[in-house]
Amino acid sequence: MRRAAPVAVSKRGRARVSCATAGSLAPTGGRSYAVTVRTLAVVRAQPGRGRVLGRFPKIDLNGYPTTLGVVGARVGPRCAVAWYRVQVPTFPNGRTGWVAAGSVAAFAVRSRIVVELSTRRLVAFRAGKPVFRARVTVGAPETPTPTGRYFVDERFVLDDPNGPFGVAALGISGHSDVLRDWVQGGPIALHGTDEPGAIGRAVSHGCIRLANDDMRRLFALTPAGTPVDIRA
Repeated sequence: MRRAAPVAVSKRGRARVSCATAGSLAPTGGRSYAVTVRTLAVVRAQPGRGRVLGRFPKIDLNGYPTTLGVVGARVGPRCAVAWYRVQVPTFPNGRTGWVAAGSVAAFAVRSRIVVELSTRRLVAFRAGKPVFRARVTVGAPETPTPTGRYFVDERFVLDDPNGPFGVAALGISGHSDVLRDWVQGGPIALHGTDEPGAIGRAVSHGCIRLANDDMRRLFALTPAGTPVDIRA
């Protein structure tokens, strides 16, 4: 497994936003924001206080630079971002918390992925425009793919393209609702496959599988921090 290079961040380590808009950095159709951790990021329920929701080192358990999706911000003196509201990439899905701007480096993302489970279709967007579509495999009824809004937090080119995960994998911040005893709590990913005949069916353990050629194309379009919207 080879780690793909993360997307570049701004030289100052801060997202370039105005004072008027800094409080609302939620993902839009054409742009979103993400952060990478500088040393250690402590995510709390409230800016600077409240219970700790997670502690995230610069490099995660799989050797990839820790990336967190941004959904909001608060400014401090001189309109500089003081706190980022980020998605917490641990179970239960959907939690958000606050991280000090000084402990992370922010960057803008113009890509987005939407997965429709009912139609088993994936659409990738760039700057708000659809640029790629693919049919996918989704979770089986007993191990369903969890719906929700997530983000890509890992990118790996795989050494064995004929293995069960195919040519590459995009880890996302979501976790299975039922496979709680799996390694690292049952994380969900978008990845290739060694079972192309299963594309379009609901047979996975919760991950989104693509044909390997489609996965190559999606991987090239998808930097870390990309929002992933999984819909029923």
